[in-house]
Amino acid sequence: MFASTTSTKRSVLSQLASKLLSFAAVSGLALGLTLASHAQSEAQGTKIGFVNTERILRDSAPAKVAQTKIENEFKKRAEELEKQVANLRSLAQKLEKDAPVLSESERNKRQRELANIDADLQRKRREIQEDSSRRRNEEFATIIEKANAAIKKIAELESFDIVIQDAVTVNPRVDITDKVIQALGK
Repeated sequence: MFASTTSTKRSVLSQLASKLLSFAAVSGLALGLTLASHAQSEAQGTKIGFVNTERILRDSAPAKVAQTKIENEFKKRAEELEKQVANLRSLAQKLEKDAPVLSESERNKRQRELANIDADLQRKRREIQEDSSRRRNEEFATIIEKANAAIKKIAELESFDIVIQDAVTVNPRVDITDKVIQALGK
């Protein structure tokens, strides 16, 4: 389960990253426009902030709670699947041991049965991964909504002119991710 959970986490983060890349492109354009009008904004003292969404989805208290909740929801299904996988291995070992004394038709029959069981297990594994991914997306969408509200509040309280989520490179002095994580923890 942990390997599939890790790959599912990567998959979810990859999906979120691709969605956020398009947002980053728009944010990059906004940053470009901001920098283009640097002479004017320098006189006005433009204040820019940056938020790393991936860190929020990994390190914030709500993200950790959501991850634990999802793991607990799918733990029983994953354990059952692992039992079935162990049973399949046992049957495969038995077939390998018995193969020399079995007739060709009996050997073929058992091989087909093992192939059918394996296909069923693969289907169940995909279903668990898809369900887990769907739940993770639901939970992360809620966290993103809360994070956006926290970002807006911080931006208002600290008079940020612009807050950019996810960028290629950022000066750490404008990174307010820790403040957002703290706000989500309250």
